[in-house]
Amino acid sequence: MSADWITQFPGLSRLEPAIRDILTRKSAIVTVPEGKVIFGPGKSPEHLLLLLEGRVRVQQVSEAGREIVLYRVEAGESCVLTTACMLAHENYSAEGIAETDVRAVAIPRAVFDDLVSKSVTFRDFIFRAYSKRITDLFQVIEDIAFQRVDIRLAQKLVDLARGTGRVQATHQQLAAELGTAREVISRQLGEFQRRGWVGQTRGAIELLDVAGVERLAALGPS
Repeated sequence: MSADWITQFPGLSRLEPAIRDILTRKSAIVTVPEGKVIFGPGKSPEHLLLLLEGRVRVQQVSEAGREIVLYRVEAGESCVLTTACMLAHENYSAEGIAETDVRAVAIPRAVFDDLVSKSVTFRDFIFRAYSKRITDLFQVIEDIAFQRVDIRLAQKLVDLARGTGRVQATHQQLAAELGTAREVISRQLGEFQRRGWVGQTRGAIELLDVAGVERLAALGPS
C-alpha cells in the first residue's frame, strides 16, 4: 500500500523507517458508505481507523432511546473511543455512524498493539490525539451541565448553517446534538421564531436574522 496517506497525519511523518514500513504494509485502505454503522455498543474494536476522507458521528444512546452526539471524527483524525477500547481491551459503549461516505486507513489491533509498544513516535501520535479529544469531551460535559440551552442552540445553528443560512435538521436531531430533550429544542426554536430570527419548515430551519442568532451565540464560549 502506498505510504502517501501518512502525509495527512503530521504526527506520523516522523516515524522511523522500519516502523513506517510495518504500518503501511499491514494496514489497509477501506471505504464505508454514508449511513453505515461502523461500530456499536458491546462490539470489540478490531481496527483503528484513521480518516482520509469523510466524517463519522460518535453518539451515545440511552436505554430510553435518547441520543447525544459526543463528537465527530473528521479527515486527518482518529476515533478516541476506539483508541480507548483498544488500549483497555474493552468493548464499545457508544456507536459510530458514517455521516458521509468515508475513506480510511484501517490499522489492525495486533499492529496497533505492536507499534504502541515499539515506537515512541507512534505512541506519542496516539496519545496526543487521545488527549485532545478527551479535552473536547470535557467541554461537551461542561456545556451540557452549565451553559444555557438557548446559547448552545444558537451556536449549533450557526455552525451547521456553514454560512448558507439554512440548517437541514429535525428538532430531534438538534436535541441529540445538544444532549437535551426534543421538547426543549422545539420550545427554544419557537422563541427564536417569535423574535424573527428563524423560520421553520419540515426538517429544516432558515436563519432569517443571522446577526441576531450570532449575537446570542457569542454570549457563550466558542
